[in-house]
Amino acid sequence: MGGAISGGAAATGEYPVVLNVYDLTPLNNYVHWCGLGIFHSAVEVHGSEYSFGAHDLPTSGVFEVEPKSCPGFLYRSSIFIGRTSLHPLEFRDFIQRMASEYHGDTYHLISKNCNHFTDDLSTRLTGKPIPGWVNRLAKLGNKSVLLIHLFVATF
Repeated sequence: MGGAISGGAAATGEYPVVLNVYDLTPLNNYVHWCGLGIFHSAVEVHGSEYSFGAHDLPTSGVFEVEPKSCPGFLYRSSIFIGRTSLHPLEFRDFIQRMASEYHGDTYHLISKNCNHFTDDLSTRLTGKPIPGWVNRLAKLGNKSVLLIHLFVATF
């Protein structure tokens, strides 16, 4: 996948943006077919992979790893999202600015997780969001919390 996509980057001035998806649990093998699962995701661009994780400090939770090798997760698949015109040096400045918006101590499993980060990054780079199934469980959880609050507020 990487060779064919990246081969034209120099000629077109555009660089591929790929979403790498990982399983957080083996249960995904049984529930993925119905559009559910618990996934970690990262965006691959310019030969590196970027994602967001939690820690206790008010510093960036954005991290960079080798593509398809995020520690602690089982690689599932890659999805071509689109292309970015950002040159590697421009991208480095861009990701550093974006990382300041994603502090590790602001990570929240339902409302600000790695998939929210990759969706934001993908949208900013390509104008296209990540597939909905990647973060579907968090979205369902968020809607459940809202419904509970509405229910409690009515009584």
